[in-house]
Amino acid sequence: MNRVAQLEEFLKEDPRDPFNYYALALEYLKQDVPRARQLFEQLLHEFPEYLPTYYPYAHLLIEASDVLQAEEIFQKGIAMARQLANAKTLCELQAAYNDWLF
Repeated sequence: MNRVAQLEEFLKEDPRDPFNYYALALEYLKQDVPRARQLFEQLLHEFPEYLPTYYPYAHLLIEASDVLQAEEIFQKGIAMARQLANAKTLCELQAAYNDWLF
């Protein structure tokens, strides 16, 4: 069984675990960017507090030249990290956002 099929199976078995969507989205980044984007959007809709989503999704949007949405995703991630008092993720997202801006 290939990696995507295995991750799809994990997602079917436990659709309430955001990591299953996240791992599948990262795998799709290698071969099907529109599907990865769809999974990241689903993650943000269903699991907005799942902080690992924001960084790779913002970078996907930058690569797709969707700069307005990339900025929005960075800002939402930064706000969510602040709300959840997750200093490490806040620093990472803020640094990535600042690097991208400048």
